[in-house]
Amino acid sequence: MKIICIGRNYTDHIAELQNERPTEPVIFLKPDSAVLLKKQPFFIPPFSDDIHYEVELLVRINKIGKHIQKKFAHKYYDEVGLGIDFTARDLQKKLKEKGLPWEKAKGFDGSAVIGEKWIPKSHFENIDDVGFGLQKNGEIVQQGRTSHMLWKIDEIIEYISQYFTLKIGDVIFTGTPAGVGRVEINDELSGFIEDQQIFSIQVK
Repeated sequence: MKIICIGRNYTDHIAELQNERPTEPVIFLKPDSAVLLKKQPFFIPPFSDDIHYEVELLVRINKIGKHIQKKFAHKYYDEVGLGIDFTARDLQKKLKEKGLPWEKAKGFDGSAVIGEKWIPKSHFENIDDVGFGLQKNGEIVQQGRTSHMLWKIDEIIEYISQYFTLKIGDVIFTGTPAGVGRVEINDELSGFIEDQQIFSIQVK
């Protein structure tokens, strides 16, 4: 299983981190060891003092594909989920300043939350206008809609498949909206797609 992540896919998030707006999707990968084990808390790693949550809509690939055209991309997934791309922001900042890859800040153990519940895309009237969000200790901290993506799901699949063969079970993190922030020990994070809770995790 590959975990393929899209960065800088929401204008408001680009602005809050003062990043440059990309002219094409920004891609980075997480190893399968980054997946947070089921029913396990997220442990703040000792190498960072500034771990941020980033809630994202997920897509799970259901068949092998390469050089997929946008008009056929909808055939390569039939359900969506929700997750968190945990980021060591202090480490990422240092790496970016030196022009180095982000993997240490993005791909460390436990940095990829993948909710256990997946929702058939047929559940939604329009997959390009799905609402999702994150609560921290019962308070909404992030809200987004897929309609606000710079690149929609089918465009993301088309773009990724130019470079990587997509395989059954691969998961795509489609980007995070504004509102990212730091986590502290004993925080509880709960993610929602529309009105359905998809995950709830503790921070330790």
